[in-house]
Amino acid sequence: MAVGEGKVHILVIPFPDGQGHVNPILQFSKRLVLKGLKVTVLNTHEIINNANLNQVGGGWGGSINVENKPRVPYKGTHPEPFESYILRLQISTSFHLVKLITHHQTSNSPIACVVYDSLTPWVLDVARGFGLPGAPFFTESCAVNAVFYHIYSGSLKIPSDKKSVSLPALPLLQDTDLPSLISNPHQYPVFLRMMTEQFCNQPDWMFINTFHALEPQVLQWMQTHTPLKTVGPTVPSILLDKGLMDDNNYGMSLIKSTKEDSKIIEWLDSKDSESVIYVSFGSVSMLGEEQMKEIAWGLKASNKNFLWVIKEMETGEIPNKFVEEMKEMKGKVVKWCSQVQVLGHKSVGCFVTHCGWNSVLEGLSGGVPMVAMPQWTDQITNAKFVEDVWKVGVRVSPNQNGLVGREEIELCIRKVMEGEKRVEMRQNASKWMKLAKEAMTEDGSSNKNIDEFVAQIQERKI
Repeated sequence: MAVGEGKVHILVIPFPDGQGHVNPILQFSKRLVLKGLKVTVLNTHEIINNANLNQVGGGWGGSINVENKPRVPYKGTHPEPFESYILRLQISTSFHLVKLITHHQTSNSPIACVVYDSLTPWVLDVARGFGLPGAPFFTESCAVNAVFYHIYSGSLKIPSDKKSVSLPALPLLQDTDLPSLISNPHQYPVFLRMMTEQFCNQPDWMFINTFHALEPQVLQWMQTHTPLKTVGPTVPSILLDKGLMDDNNYGMSLIKSTKEDSKIIEWLDSKDSESVIYVSFGSVSMLGEEQMKEIAWGLKASNKNFLWVIKEMETGEIPNKFVEEMKEMKGKVVKWCSQVQVLGHKSVGCFVTHCGWNSVLEGLSGGVPMVAMPQWTDQITNAKFVEDVWKVGVRVSPNQNGLVGREEIELCIRKVMEGEKRVEMRQNASKWMKLAKEAMTEDGSSNKNIDEFVAQIQERKI
């Protein structure tokens, strides 16, 4: 019998175009395999083709089958509208979903449940056409999802002329704390509609990438309205319980590492504890040349060790000879690194981040205080919580043109690295790190929720 045959079989469908969506659901898939389930991931984009599949399903003792299925190609001569892209994705995914479920119906491991990114609720309609249960996987914080739930339910109207919003189980949110899709609803109307339509059906389970201790009040409120269960933080096990052997990264990246990148940990090893500023703005955010220059001069002025990840297309936007000058001083600029391994390193004392939810969870799980420099969508609200709720960092203040100046960047770094609140922020970071790890231990809240799902889906098979 082939590996995985006879086991309860879960089909996982990521939202394919972004590491922020693919990584956490793949990490959740590893947990399901560890608990004895068979997992197949439907891949409709090269993002997973670029993965190191030996790491995705490798040394920690499990295996994840990846079904590579192309989507309907775009044949237009002009850039494709986002709505057209979503329609193509729906058509291709639905087609391949039907074929996969049908194919496995006569096998020793028929599909028992479909776990899908919450941005694709129509997957549940296809699954239920075969009598299968389904579960959306939410990749944003519970607080952010609650805000969009209020829009969906009609209790929060947009656009709004109010300067602040008071919602159940959430702190008072200024208009500058709300996701940019809400504060500027006409900019990306299709994306806004997708975020609210996540709640348009009633699935059997709902999984969210957070943990109970981090967002207890808003989780409790959401659980009175939805079957929401925490399963996070879905970050590599090296930052948590180390329950997955050799699980020291997600196993996939849009950017391939180089020989130079392999020397990063060696460079970090040479630095004092908590002395390095780690700077990364994720795989999507593009800051622009003016902002990149301000960051560069702010880092230089801080006079501290720093490791700055700059995407290939942005390397020309930093000051001339900056990289060479910093090599002789305190700075190291790279095109890629294993963020999980860096944030878990003892020499890192500050994380300058765009506050994408995965990055926030990785920072919390690594116990690293943050300088929050959000760009758009949920990052704005995440930054509010980093500074005012979890108290593990500071949020930059842009000028009237939206630019964060070098002086502000230097000031925020110094607040985290040497200011009077440094001790408090580091103590809070250590507290959240401990609680994140506890959530994924045998008796932890998230681990128990995963166990409960596994038991329920196995009972359905019987």
